[in-house]
Amino acid sequence: MAEAVVLNQRYELVETLGTGGMAMVHRARDRMLERDVAIKILRENYSNDPAFQERFRQEAKAAANLSHPNIVTVHDFGYDEGRLFIVMEYIPGTDLKTILQRRGRLLVEDAISLVIQACAGVGYAHRAGLIHCDIKSQNMLITPDKRLKVTDFGIARALSSIHPEEKSEVVWGSPQYFSPEQAAGLAPSPASDVYSLGVVLFEMLTGRLPFCANSADELARMHREDPPPSLRTLNPAVPVTLEQILVKVLAKEPSVRYRTADQLGRVLVTFTRQANEATTASASVTPAHPAAAVPYTSPAVHDAEAHPLPLPGASAPRPLAYSQRVVSPPSARIDNPFDLDWATILLGLATLLAVGGLVPFWLWIYFLYQ
Repeated sequence: MAEAVVLNQRYELVETLGTGGMAMVHRARDRMLERDVAIKILRENYSNDPAFQERFRQEAKAAANLSHPNIVTVHDFGYDEGRLFIVMEYIPGTDLKTILQRRGRLLVEDAISLVIQACAGVGYAHRAGLIHCDIKSQNMLITPDKRLKVTDFGIARALSSIHPEEKSEVVWGSPQYFSPEQAAGLAPSPASDVYSLGVVLFEMLTGRLPFCANSADELARMHREDPPPSLRTLNPAVPVTLEQILVKVLAKEPSVRYRTADQLGRVLVTFTRQANEATTASASVTPAHPAAAVPYTSPAVHDAEAHPLPLPGASAPRPLAYSQRVVSPPSARIDNPFDLDWATILLGLATLLAVGGLVPFWLWIYFLYQ
């Protein structure tokens, strides 16, 4: 049995979670605090390069200053036997890219819920003065209870260190997801992260990326020049309003997009609330069975039992008693002008005769006393 690898006599490597061009990620056991952690170890061929060492250290410093439920927390940074490593919280779950490869596109509700969470994390970084610069589905971890956490601030830039006129010959970021200004080597901004979030949302709603090519140069050109495909053509279930939001997010000019991830998140929250209200209103106006008429209930049958329609093979219900029979509603009766109540008429005549018979008696009394 191979001896366990322990970094700094504290972190015991358990299993490999993923590999990348620069680093490998392992699940490890923190012997001091007795908890699972994730450790990102810089590959040995990069560990002796000062530029990569500085980039790795920058990632640790940038993420360590961020504390948010939708950002992976950095616990420690170390160096052991020629290996640089970052210690992060361990997130049980899967990255979004793997989920999309397995399931294809997501439901509109699920996609918006995840992007709103991503906007919350990235927006917090923007408020802290950081631009992520490498937003992509591989850098979003999804827990079993559908919580999203943004990770990998390896090329994050501080807003204070960016000059608006700067131009770089080296383009950092992932060609499938970076913004047109990043593709041109221009200075990034929070709107650059907004564009990348839009690419991730497009991928979740359609199961594919907006731009696909065999080379990084061609992808960069497409981000700079080509309009993205029609969202509703690829997924007709997407509402028109959401398509309009995404068109704004994927605009070539940063000034046309939402300025920060927070602003995009608020727009999506408003869209979700309005969609829910419209659905609720539609359900309350439209009856469940519009063709069914409400039966009239007579006061004479308030004490009657309810008798459902008989099921196939069941015996027919017993006849209702007289007091339980349904009568026609009052509005359905037709009045007969010749249908007279003779008993009442005769009683009235008898009363008139009785009163009239007393008239001679009172006259006799009157003349007698006069």
